[in-house]
Amino acid sequence: MKPSSYNLLRGLLVVAAILARPASLIGQESAARVASQEHTSVTPPLQVAALDPLPETPAPSPSLRPVSATAMPPMAIVATTMLPAVPTRHRFWDRENTILFTASGAMATADFVVTRANLASGGRELNPITRVMAGSTPALAANFAIETSSFMGVSYLFHKTGHHQLERLTSFVSIGSSTGAVAYGLTHR
Repeated sequence: MKPSSYNLLRGLLVVAAILARPASLIGQESAARVASQEHTSVTPPLQVAALDPLPETPAPSPSLRPVSATAMPPMAIVATTMLPAVPTRHRFWDRENTILFTASGAMATADFVVTRANLASGGRELNPITRVMAGSTPALAANFAIETSSFMGVSYLFHKTGHHQLERLTSFVSIGSSTGAVAYGLTHR
């Protein structure tokens, strides 16, 4: 079990314990009052809220004295902590990313094949960065592999910083740019 799951489970158990027996955990009712209420089954009538102004609170009586610590029953101390809001997390290599990266790699491979075929038939590379490597097939293949890995790296950076929509969008940009290049290369042979 992950530590965050353990903390969540522990927090839920504490809340369940508090909701199950609030009088005994918080100690707001004395045992005598609880015992007297158990024997009576008469429920008080339901009160409906009115729109009238609330009555004024009476002034405290000077005859009231503070209750000593020995007169109060012992209270259970329950430590509660607020869990921080955790964004929805997923593994980086989940099903959706695997499909997106596979599609990105497939489109980059198609871009490489179309580009190499166009260059072999006398075409010209329009991308100035890729143009440097257009004379060698291994260099051109390395260029497309580096481009695909770079998109995956940027996607991983977005994943680690919690920008999960941008993480997915990066793959769509990679797929879109390769698809556009393939379409252009096929129409301009």
